[in-house]
Amino acid sequence: MRRERKRLASLVRMMLLSLLFATLVTGCAREFTKALKSSDYAYKYEFAKSCYYNGKYNQAIQLLQELVTIQKGNKNGQECLFLLAMAEYDNQDYETASEYFKKYYSSYPRGNYSEQAKFFIAQSLYMSTPEPRLDQSSTLAAIAYFQEFLDTYPSSVKREFAQQRMIELQNKLVRKELYSARLYYNLGTYFGNCGSGGNNYEACIVTSQNALKEYPYSDLREDFALLIMKSKFELAQQSIDSKKLERFQDAEDECYGFINEYPDSRNRQLAEKYISQCKRFTQNSN
Repeated sequence: MRRERKRLASLVRMMLLSLLFATLVTGCAREFTKALKSSDYAYKYEFAKSCYYNGKYNQAIQLLQELVTIQKGNKNGQECLFLLAMAEYDNQDYETASEYFKKYYSSYPRGNYSEQAKFFIAQSLYMSTPEPRLDQSSTLAAIAYFQEFLDTYPSSVKREFAQQRMIELQNKLVRKELYSARLYYNLGTYFGNCGSGGNNYEACIVTSQNALKEYPYSDLREDFALLIMKSKFELAQQSIDSKKLERFQDAEDECYGFINEYPDSRNRQLAEKYISQCKRFTQNSN
């Protein structure tokens, strides 16, 4: 009996809470509709700010989109546009947010929120960058805007954060190049002809060498070096006779270079194996 009473009391409490929640939601919806239809722009402005600061970003966006035009040129114009950009950012519509931050900065280059807007242009683009295998146009744009931010505000408290973001974005570009180089290696002679000189192994070598030049401090240097070594060996193996000696010698030199630069690499044995096979051909050719 006692257990049944407790269960009934709990059920009643849940019903009352549900009813209270529904009442609050209905009341909030009515208040938003009232603000949306209101011609009292001071009231609408304050209500929009309240929506934003309470995490009701969609409601804030609807109100602020109207207010940015009405409030333009008066004392609230700056804050309206900046809050609209922040509402889009917090609502995770990063592309739209970046456009509003750009609009703010171009409209108010010395405004109250100009430094924050400049930073969030880059940060919004950072948040919308895709994974490394996809097109990295937005990554390049984000890097450029972070650099602009650092050049414009060299003493900003966000300086170190922006620099770290740039490193992360550059690592994404490096990884993109690594995926491309690996793809070329895996394709091997597909769509290529070793006898005529051009194939995917050569594309892998060029892609990896360019990445090493462009990103000399990358943590992925060994990965690129390994691909170059493997590609040169495969290229030598599949070359026509007139090119074999030169390419096996080049592959052997690459293997020694790999061992010298990465003496403790887990791929050292592979390099030594390649050297042995290269020597077997070059010594027999002399």
